[in-house]
Amino acid sequence: MYQDLKNKHKKISVIGLGYVGLPLALEFAKKFSVIGFDINTERVEMMKQGIDPSFELDSSTFEGRDIHFTANAEELKNAHFHIVAVPTPVDEHKVPNLRPLYASSATVGKYLKKGDYVVYESTVYPGCTEEDCLPILEKESGLKLGAGFKLGYSPERINPGDKEHTVDKILKIVSGSDGEALEEIARVYDSVITAGIYRASSIKVAEAAKVIENTQRDLNISFVNELAIIFDRMGIDTQEVLEAAATKWNFLRFSPGLVGGHCIGVDPYYLTHKAMKLGYDPQVILSGRRINDGMPGFIAKRLVQMLIQKGKNPSHAKVLVMGVTFKENVADIRNSKVAELVRELMQYSVNVHLTDPLASPNEVAREYNLTLVDRISDGYDAVIIAVNHQHYKALDWDYFRSITNGDPIVMDIKALYQKPDDNNITYWRL
Repeated sequence: MYQDLKNKHKKISVIGLGYVGLPLALEFAKKFSVIGFDINTERVEMMKQGIDPSFELDSSTFEGRDIHFTANAEELKNAHFHIVAVPTPVDEHKVPNLRPLYASSATVGKYLKKGDYVVYESTVYPGCTEEDCLPILEKESGLKLGAGFKLGYSPERINPGDKEHTVDKILKIVSGSDGEALEEIARVYDSVITAGIYRASSIKVAEAAKVIENTQRDLNISFVNELAIIFDRMGIDTQEVLEAAATKWNFLRFSPGLVGGHCIGVDPYYLTHKAMKLGYDPQVILSGRRINDGMPGFIAKRLVQMLIQKGKNPSHAKVLVMGVTFKENVADIRNSKVAELVRELMQYSVNVHLTDPLASPNEVAREYNLTLVDRISDGYDAVIIAVNHQHYKALDWDYFRSITNGDPIVMDIKALYQKPDDNNITYWRL
């Protein structure tokens, strides 16, 4: 397979061209012939013009690449090495939503040919590739694993907004349905991943490795979030505590905050879902999730308490929330905990103005039924800096004084600023 791909006798297809699929497809297109498939025709048209719909990649990234973008699934019949990189979210009940994965598996299965390879990159629970996706591939194709086609799993490690750790510079885990599949998949990825390849012993091991990477981070953040809640009651600055503790050589430094997005705030539920299906009720993982999911409510309640302490009626207060994307310097609003924070404030009848220099107003309205203000006004009783966008780092206390009224509150969720040198602003941070 590798040699045929290298000689461009066969093609690679990448199914799902979001944050994961598009940079991967473009990287492969440096050396192979690639078909980039996505069901969103508007996104496909943008990519044909050299525009990344997620605004992560420069137009120059598209130049000189052997790639054909399409929304026509029938064109997948021209590919022999299929990579599935569709999103794997959870529903409103925190249950894995595998519909995109099932649909893409059915689509690939329809055009699967003898000798083809299918590699999944989407985050799943251990066993999903072989127990859930494989039967769909076999049913739709009429082929059997092994004699008919090969299967693999190589978990994505894309970090949106990170211009240093790009797809080619992150060590890649690969796995295969048998020894031959493992080696061929490793050779294909190794041709574009300069950071190197790690061969997992099985597909399940690779799946498990991916899901615990983000679960571990989730638990560590939940710990410092709980510390922030405790220290807030004690009147202790959490950031100062963390700075002091970090002077010990083996202290792991994590920062409190809102845990959203399509990785850290989602992946643990895939692991707990599988655990509960096996009859085990996970304690630590779900406890961490409860802490992190509860942070928007904690921050909203804390602001309301502070407003009341100042003699201000929350229902008459005007609050500016700065940032709605799930992390800094990206346009992605999926699973935004800031949106939950805004809704929590609205439950107290607070008048909330929401702004973000990167988020799409249309997407925010469609996804959360929230409106981004056209411009920031003045007279705010409180300002919440919820996302530490680069754009906000240049702001100073004179700016915040100019947009607030007397005795305002500034809540710095990401500890972006140093404390003001006067008492005219009440400064609070996690």
